[in-house]
Formats: sequence, C-alpha cells, structure tokens
Amino acid sequence: MTKLIKLAIVGYGKMGKEIEKYAPQSGCKVEAIIDNPQDWEKYGSQLSQLVDVAIEFTSPGVVVQNLKKLMDLKIPAVTGTTGWGKDLPAVEKYCMESNGSIFYASNFSIGVNLFFALNRYLASLMADYPTYRPLLEETHHTQKLDAPSGTAVTMLEDIMQINPALKGWKFEKEHPSQEEVSVIAHRIENVTGTHKLTYESDIDTLSIEHTAHNREGFAKGALLAARWLMDKKGIFTMNDLLKL
Repeated sequence: MTKLIKLAIVGYGKMGKEIEKYAPQSGCKVEAIIDNPQDWEKYGSQLSQLVDVAIEFTSPGVVVQNLKKLMDLKIPAVTGTTGWGKDLPAVEKYCMESNGSIFYASNFSIGVNLFFALNRYLASLMADYPTYRPLLEETHHTQKLDAPSGTAVTMLEDIMQINPALKGWKFEKEHPSQEEVSVIAHRIENVTGTHKLTYESDIDTLSIEHTAHNREGFAKGALLAARWLMDKKGIFTMNDLLKL
C-alpha cells in the first residue's frame, strides 16, 4: 500500500492551489498551507512534526529564506519558484552544510523535461552549423513576474553549455550579436505556457515547440518529486527523477 505523504504547501498562488487540488490523487494530504509570515509563526517548529515534505512555489524575493527555514526544520523541500538562479550556489552550500534535501526545477512537467532533453540534443547537432541562428520565444500569463521564464532560462543555459560559440542571450529588441541567442517573451492573459525554439538560416527554418494546456502537469510533477525526495539527502532536479 502506498504511504500517505503529509504535505506542506508554501505559497498559495495559482500553483499552490493546483497542488492542493491534485494532492489526494497523488497519495498526499495537505497538513499546512503557508502563505505569509504569520503562517510561519503559526506553525513554528511544530511544522516538522506535522509534515513529511514541503512544496514551495512563491517568488524570487522570498524563496531563499523559505528554503532555509525548511532546511532548518529538517523538512525536505521541493521548489518550483524561478528567477533566483544567482542564489542557487549559496542555497546548495546551505543544504549540504545542514544535511538537507532540496529538489528544484524550472518546470515539473514531464513533457517539458523531455523537451529539455530534445533541446540539448538539437543544440549538439546545430553546433556544427553556425549559419543557423537560434531564437527562443516564450509566452506566459500576465501574472508571471520573471522574463524570460525559468523554463526558457534552462533552455538557454543548456544551449550555451553545449555550443561554446554562443556566449549569452539578449532580447530580440536589444539586437543580439552573432554570439548571442535571441529571446522574445510575451505576456498574455490566460496563457499557461508555450516555448518555441527556432533555428533559422537563409535557406530554411527548423523549430521545436512545447505548449502546456493547463497546470495539471506541473502540479502532478511536483507531487511526484515530493514523494521521490522523501528518503533522500542532497540536491536534486528532474534529471535525477526522470533519469535523463
């Protein structure tokens, strides 16, 4: 019989509500919802007795302190917050020093993570053909604060790591150089998320695209990660979970 996982949700926005909605289907029971400093005070140190794992979807300004609080309480933490990459080394160091457990991802959708693998493979092929210029275009809802999206940043970092001729990225309106990937970010009402990568030459165009129809895949992926993280120590990503 599958063990019932006792869950804390940190951040009660769109994704927090989706996780609450799908938690019972994933064998999880929501025992605590934390959405402000008063909620942290309400639960205090008792949180570690109430829950087995926490899923955090907040904002770049508070994610680091949230993760540190969870590590101090010895609660494994899954986070899908994006836009805090500059703080990742410090958080990883804190995690290792505190013998904590963190699972982070820019996107928890299984389809998107397969898309990431496809992006890496395509980048390795295209590295030998510099006449093709890459363009990454992403579209999200107007409430998304970071641009480009965390998913787009993951794709850009993978491309640049694989293709040393590409040194960075710029928004298309900023006129990227030949050594930079062009990026376009759209913010439109009621859009879940689309990412399209195009390689274009004077002769032809090659593109790959992923479109999310709803947030269900993100929520179920985060819940899957939470169950997977339960008995582990260290720092993990979707590559570990999906063995990519």
